[in-house]
Amino acid sequence: MDNSLYERLGGIDSITAVVKDFRDRVARDDRINQKFARTDLGRLTKMLIDQVCEAAGGPCTYTGRGMKEAHAGMGVTTGEFDALVTDLVATLNQFKVGKTEQDEVLGVLGPLKPDIVEVDSAQVGTPLPPTYQAAPALVR
Repeated sequence: MDNSLYERLGGIDSITAVVKDFRDRVARDDRINQKFARTDLGRLTKMLIDQVCEAAGGPCTYTGRGMKEAHAGMGVTTGEFDALVTDLVATLNQFKVGKTEQDEVLGVLGPLKPDIVEVDSAQVGTPLPPTYQAAPALVR
């Protein structure tokens, strides 16, 4: 039997490194970083690590909100979702993640698009609506 995607990605340490690079890349990307203006980055990082780890067949359990609930009211556009995917691919390429594994990671993300995108527009760099309620910071 083939190794799980989790194992092929290099386990938790590799997933953590990729998620942190991806988070930093998104933070520098003016096409999408306004959507994260009120996001607790510690929480986001932990949730992304757990979500990728679990989706890849690893031992983590994602305990965050569903994608529809987490992104409700953000006004994410199709263009912003696509920019995020472009940033993810750039990070995966930087870490020399193989094409097969990239396709599997993107295959997990693709079906989430309808739960994340609220505005069918190619526009990017749109501000976060003032009514958006960010998740509370993680309590350690």
